[in-house]
Amino acid sequence: MHDPDHRAVTLADVARLAGVGESTVSRVLRNQGSFSKRTQAQVAEAVARLGYVPNRLAGMLAGAQGTAGAKLVGIVIPSLGNVVFPDLLSGAASVLDRDCFQSVIGVSDYDPGREEALIGALLSWRPAGLIVTGLEHTDGALARLRASGIRVVEMIDTDGPGLDIVVGFSNRAVGRDSARHLLARGYRRIGYVGHDVTRDLRAGKRLAGFTETLTEAGMPLRDREIAAGASSAAAGRAALDRLLARTPGLDAVYFSNDDMALGGYFHCLAAGLTIPDRLALFGFNALDITAAMPQPLATVRTPRRAIGAVAAERLGAGGPREVVDLGYDLVPGATA
Repeated sequence: MHDPDHRAVTLADVARLAGVGESTVSRVLRNQGSFSKRTQAQVAEAVARLGYVPNRLAGMLAGAQGTAGAKLVGIVIPSLGNVVFPDLLSGAASVLDRDCFQSVIGVSDYDPGREEALIGALLSWRPAGLIVTGLEHTDGALARLRASGIRVVEMIDTDGPGLDIVVGFSNRAVGRDSARHLLARGYRRIGYVGHDVTRDLRAGKRLAGFTETLTEAGMPLRDREIAAGASSAAAGRAALDRLLARTPGLDAVYFSNDDMALGGYFHCLAAGLTIPDRLALFGFNALDITAAMPQPLATVRTPRRAIGAVAAERLGAGGPREVVDLGYDLVPGATA
């Protein structure tokens, strides 16, 4: 709670307690310029006693023009509600922290216009580089990224042209391999449950690869149910209920991700549908919780932390434009 009678500790307070000038405190805190070890110890003790937090923005603005954000990396992700993106951030942070970079994170909520605004805001800090999600962006975002003159990494998708560095895997290939797996197991009446693929374009690419493969095999997708809003177990449970009420003869259902598939599993338990004899379930992402189900989910494991780490590494490597495909693994599980 804010106390109006308690003012923030300032640089001048630290200087006064340490017995040195404010410029000396500034040099010590930025670890730039000359100062003695004794002076450094005095400043460190004063900072600790006062609980002083340096004003990084003020320090940046006081720096030389063009170097304000030299140790900043901007990251734009579509969501924090799905564990996939915290995993990506964890991988990136492991590298950025090691290399003494600070990350500034923006969440677009799958809104291209918001992503464009976030990219503009992050670029105003003159970061060393940007990590963004996916390959599709607004024209305005693309123009800003191209004009920025910094390294840009697009992560978690390789299905399309990239601006600079691309790190991820083919979502379309994931969909194709998922369909091949279900067909090889003898399933023929296959449906789909997903969330809004017009917002989550990578889910849309997986669905496209999936349906193309079924059609090529002469077994077109029987029916689909798209839940409004973000993916969740609750949305998956309700969507599978609606799908089976409309098309009760399905023998397998492909889900846009494991969150939705987990909800489908709960529906089957509540409705007394045996898995996989009555209905097979197949997800995407290989979340820890779906591996711990009584019947581990059939799904696809993606190298999320590795993608984040490689994205951060390539950002600082200074190499040529490239596409780094880290692939994925199909997890047979026990639900298909």
